Amino acid sequence: MITKNSFQKKYQKIKHALDEKTRRLWCASEALEIGKGGVALVHAVTNVSRPTIYAGMRELRKKPRRKKFQQRIRKKGGGAKPITQKTPIILQALEELVESATRGDPMSSLRWTSKSLRKLTRELQRTGYHVSHTTVGSLLKERGYSLQSNRKEREGKSAPDRNAQFEHINEHVKCFHRENQPVISVDTKKKELIGNYKNGGREYRKKGEPVEVNMHDFPDDNGKVAPYGVFDLGKNKGWVGVGITNDTAEFAVNTIRDWWYQMGKKDYPQAHKLMITADCGGSNSYRARLWKWELQRLANELQVEIHVCHFPPGTSKWNKIEHKMFSYITLNWRGVPLVSREALVQLIGSTTTTKGLKLEAQIDYRFYEKGREVCERDLASIGITPDKFHGEWNYRIEPMVTVGIYL
Repeated sequence: MITKNSFQKKYQKIKHALDEKTRRLWCASEALEIGKGGVALVHAVTNVSRPTIYAGMRELRKKPRRKKFQQRIRKKGGGAKPITQKTPIILQALEELVESATRGDPMSSLRWTSKSLRKLTRELQRTGYHVSHTTVGSLLKERGYSLQSNRKEREGKSAPDRNAQFEHINEHVKCFHRENQPVISVDTKKKELIGNYKNGGREYRKKGEPVEVNMHDFPDDNGKVAPYGVFDLGKNKGWVGVGITNDTAEFAVNTIRDWWYQMGKKDYPQAHKLMITADCGGSNSYRARLWKWELQRLANELQVEIHVCHFPPGTSKWNKIEHKMFSYITLNWRGVPLVSREALVQLIGSTTTTKGLKLEAQIDYRFYEKGREVCERDLASIGITPDKFHGEWNYRIEPMVTVGIYL
């Protein structure tokens, strides 16, 4: 019995020598030889249509007549005429459909739907053109159309003095490095689901033996974690606090505090000031009172002057921690389910680069309450000095002997 695999090998050996007619006759001959199910098998392997195979069968059943040798396969002028020859105006109709939709014509019938081949075909058929979706695809390709996604090119509305803020941050970083004072970049990585869940990326394994994970990402008792990172720009080192409750300003500053006692204090024993670069939103937002209040507590505790520079809105990807630390953490655990908090900590701690990146991580078991507020009196007690240039983004907090109390 002929199998699909054996027939496919047979076809692969001969198909390069077949033209239109010989392919039709060969397929018909094989289908007749196979018998029942032959047409279906030949069609599946060769992709020659069933009507063509049946046409070949009829030719084989006819009595052959002697003909002079000729190079042509078809008679001159034979075969179906292209639709552009029979109905040239279809090209204009098709382009009007596509262009009116892409240019935002509110009267276009396809303005508010996807422009798939079948929808374009139905619209053409509705207006009287007899055409298939495959022909529409060929026509679009001939006219230079292709499937394309959106491309991010236009900046749109941007924050004022954006470039000037970048230069301001750069000059401050250079100044701190010349004085051998610490500069850190901070941010929260996206929350991660803990458990046997699918993690993006691929890793080498035996063929046919992938890691089996849960089909649905329904959180279990482990829930989610919020990794908050601290990246030391001068030493190429990082610290990650893995929060298990809420991503608040208190959690962010406590992670900076942990970094200082675990890494910063050893690397900068003579430090008398600290520079922090952060984006403008989230737990370290420049508008968050609790963020500044907690930084004041940290400055008092460490007796260091804390300088903060925020990146303008919409520019967080320029923050060094994003592409100097977080990107490598994601690469290190690609394709690996984060089955437990401890496994996540191990994966973070084992992340390295060819340029010597070193990371440490720790689970933060402290509870952080959402919605904590700082009143006007306590806000006024913070020793904050805004810079002359965009003081809302750039400011320093000096250590004080006492501060107010929490609400």
